[in-house]
Amino acid sequence: MTRAQTVALVLAGVVAIGAAGFFGGRMSRPAPPAAPAEAGRKVLYWYDPMVPAQHFDKPGKSPFMDMQLQPRYAGETVGGAGAGVQIDPARTQNLGVRLAAVERGTLAAGVTATGVIDFNERDVAIVQAKAAGFVQRVYGRAPGDVIGAGAPLADVLVPEWAGAQGEYLAVRRTGDPALIDAARQRLQLLGMPPSLVSAVERSGAVRNVATVTTPSGGVIKTLAVRNGMTVSAGQTLAEVNGLARVWLNAALPEAQAGQVRLGEAATAVLAAYPGETFTGRVTAVLPQAEAATRTLTVRIELPNPGSRLKPGMFATVRFGGQSTPVLLVPSEALIRTGKRTLVMVAQAGGRYLPAEVTTGREAGDRTEVLAGLSEGEKVVASGQFLIDSEASLSGVQARPARAPAGPTKPAPVAAAATLHRGLGRVEAISSKSVTLSHGPIPTVPWPAMTMTFGLGSPAPAQGVKAGDRVTFAFAQTPGGPVVRKITKAAAQ
Repeated sequence: MTRAQTVALVLAGVVAIGAAGFFGGRMSRPAPPAAPAEAGRKVLYWYDPMVPAQHFDKPGKSPFMDMQLQPRYAGETVGGAGAGVQIDPARTQNLGVRLAAVERGTLAAGVTATGVIDFNERDVAIVQAKAAGFVQRVYGRAPGDVIGAGAPLADVLVPEWAGAQGEYLAVRRTGDPALIDAARQRLQLLGMPPSLVSAVERSGAVRNVATVTTPSGGVIKTLAVRNGMTVSAGQTLAEVNGLARVWLNAALPEAQAGQVRLGEAATAVLAAYPGETFTGRVTAVLPQAEAATRTLTVRIELPNPGSRLKPGMFATVRFGGQSTPVLLVPSEALIRTGKRTLVMVAQAGGRYLPAEVTTGREAGDRTEVLAGLSEGEKVVASGQFLIDSEASLSGVQARPARAPAGPTKPAPVAAAATLHRGLGRVEAISSKSVTLSHGPIPTVPWPAMTMTFGLGSPAPAQGVKAGDRVTFAFAQTPGGPVVRKITKAAAQ
């Protein structure tokens, strides 16, 4: 044997000895001791705290975790009325648990957004040339100038008007009313303003130069007339936007769009006028959302006396709304899981029950509760996450959300309890209990096992004896499962 082969054999032996010691130690290590049942207390079933929904009929090691099963005793509630997880008062104090009452109050109504002052596009005047001609004079206007109604823009020479006015004056000298009326209508059809026709009648002389004026006051947005230029009939010379009322275009997040209504009041505060509030009304909610910001444009119309509101000014907008009483809880009491929202409701006897809630608006440190709680209930505002973890490990089911309501009459137990049905064999029976070896019960859910059920009264078990194959129905109660109906199964 070579030296290399000798070294290889020695190394293989060392590895084999180490592996034998490792696995031998693991095999010889004692399993964790089983959780003992308390003397004098009735065990309903055994369970794994990490998988509390799975029940077992005897103690042992959990098939899911490297741990012993724990006993569930009669009188410990895990669901239904009066259910919850019980916390020792000393532990409650150590956890720093703080309770808060569910109260009826009001949240600050309304929605706040930001906006920009803009021109009122419904108040726009277009100035056009009535006939073809030449600009003889302009009046020094420029875009951005604020002018009043009737302000002159330019003098335009219209050659066509000279001949028509001469004919009109000649017809007037005939004294024929019908001809005079027809000639006057022709002047108006040529685009002469009534003021110019009256001036021709008064003076008896031709006036073929017309002054173009603005029909309304405002700011000149566009001006397309210059000295010496030629204009054609219908050509736009200027565009004037009124300033008596302005628009405030507010960017409202689409999540809050449902809270704004047409016609409702809105108030605006501008940095240019600190301490002053401007009031208007919502006239439109534009039908398209901004893809980049996910906002809707809400248009508010504001009066603008003295033209103090300038387009382009920044404003903070608050949309009005009436405050209505709602149920409120501290926002810190909510446990948001991503799929639902829970609170821990404090009950009598130091018990705490998780309850699913539907929330609404939030303002400050309080949140509106739409469903799931009633006025006067107490919820855990501090330490609720630890209690929720304890409830999850104990298999406590959360109370489903329900509409807020006042005190109601308790329903009869028989009508309120949900019956679970199964098939099994009677192992033992007495006037107060029955032990059944049953198959899986999907509605609980339970696997096949042997366990003892309580009997509400001896009547359901009459005529049933040990060894009988039976169908049974039971209800989950605070004291454990109780058989309500039991009958012999048909022979197979």
